[in-house]
Amino acid sequence: MQALVYTAPNTLEVTDAPLPVPGPGDLLVRVHAVGICGSDMHAYHGHDSRRPAPLILGHEAAGIIAEGPRAGERVTINPLVVDPDCPAARAGRPHLSPTRQIISMPPRPGAFAGFVTIPARNVLPVPDAFDLQRAALAEPLAVGWHAVRIGLERLDQPLRDVTALVLGGGAIGLAAALVLRRAGVRALHVAEPHPERRALIAGQGGMSAYDPREGDGIDAPDLVIDAVGTEATRAAASRLVRPGGVIVHVGLLPGESGFDIRRITLQEITLMGSYCYTPGDFADTLAAMVAGELGPLDWFETRPLAEGPAAFADLDAGRVAAAKIVLLPDGA
Repeated sequence: MQALVYTAPNTLEVTDAPLPVPGPGDLLVRVHAVGICGSDMHAYHGHDSRRPAPLILGHEAAGIIAEGPRAGERVTINPLVVDPDCPAARAGRPHLSPTRQIISMPPRPGAFAGFVTIPARNVLPVPDAFDLQRAALAEPLAVGWHAVRIGLERLDQPLRDVTALVLGGGAIGLAAALVLRRAGVRALHVAEPHPERRALIAGQGGMSAYDPREGDGIDAPDLVIDAVGTEATRAAASRLVRPGGVIVHVGLLPGESGFDIRRITLQEITLMGSYCYTPGDFADTLAAMVAGELGPLDWFETRPLAEGPAAFADLDAGRVAAAKIVLLPDGA
């Protein structure tokens, strides 16, 4: 099968790879579409010790079950693999389990390939009328869904009164904004420096976008979602959120500085980390997508898997206006 393999920092190669062999309880899925995630970029730069080269990356995938009694079923993949009997899973928080694995990290190869294996419990059926390219967006959208859900739960404020700010208009930031719009918050703003992405965000409707390099575009939001995770965005979240408000930190860029701990303490601001999603979050996200509740999901561009190295280079150089690049293996 064709595969896009991370071989060294800043190096990807398109090559032939052996067909993966499903383990007990696994399915073999023919990959139809797979998105490039920020964590894939992090690994590509050699900054993720959990993803050593050589390795097939990619975990935002949808496809068709290739064999067995469910062959031909269209599915999207929850890439987070957890022992269902571990205490965290039984407590309803499997994404925090010490047993967790994710495709694109050893020992599970990723989905930048013609086929991928995944436990049967980790696939969700996709209706025939729903595009599999859009179904590959379920994973990043579920990340945004989870961040918004836990933030609003902690805020415990009527949605009609909530002003929300999302820092970053990439896929996760846009996902969070779309979920917030669906929730019905009073006002919704997105900070994004890339002009074409700002236009894309504004075009979604129900939200405004501003350039954070030109100053703070909003004062005292109730909820801030930091979908970037840099020193600058952590500082902005600390500075802008209202007293008693909530910051949800979902960005995974390196570094720890930026938070104004004194203000967070004196103003009783809640600071929360947000990681991945629960299976319930993932299922709810897919249902909302299929129902059209998150919009037309037209904010990605597609490229053949064979153009993966160029796609990574373009993302690295800031030449991509779309919030997401979705790669299509041969024949998809």
